Amino acid sequence: MIDTGTERSALFVTLEGIEGVGKSTHLAAVAAYLREHGHDVVVTREPGGAPVAEAIRDLLLGARGAAMSHDAELLLMFAARAEHLDKLVRPALVAGRTVVCDRFTDATYAYQGGGRGIDLARIAVLEDLIQAGLQPDLTLLLDAPVEVALARARARGGADRFELERSAFFERVRAVYLKRAMAAPHRTRIVDASGTPETVAALLIAALAELARR
Repeated sequence: MIDTGTERSALFVTLEGIEGVGKSTHLAAVAAYLREHGHDVVVTREPGGAPVAEAIRDLLLGARGAAMSHDAELLLMFAARAEHLDKLVRPALVAGRTVVCDRFTDATYAYQGGGRGIDLARIAVLEDLIQAGLQPDLTLLLDAPVEVALARARARGGADRFELERSAFFERVRAVYLKRAMAAPHRTRIVDASGTPETVAALLIAALAELARR
């Protein structure tokens, strides 16, 4: 949290989870709750959130074209993050605005670390270099069984390069997400995303209300 001297300190809130858990669906509700409680909210996403980062997103998510090496994928993720932090996230936080982001570095550990098998220590080196200690105040991990989440994701069509991966890939991703969440209980809340949108929204609001009481 960055104390700007304003009535409400800036918050950095991230939503995480595998495809199909409803991050995009609930992003607006999280932002709306924070606005109702006095926050000036910026909603963004990773990879993306700034012009150069959005161009990198197209490279990363494009389902067509030649296969990408795992190292190239990892470096592009952090290149996009560097632009995003420089152009949007840090300026917003310094200005006292609350940032709500669809994915952040937990996703890199989960997808490139768990999914691709890249050594987590290598990811940590890039995290230290690019983020210089910046971490979310609250991470909402929307969690559901892989078969449930992927059925939802594939029902909407238009799969990107990650959504074309097999179930075993997402089992590894989910396992790292859950391991990181349990290792960082001070900032992470695991939200059961297998229920109805209304049920999941209520759980998210409860987690946000807990943050407000800190």
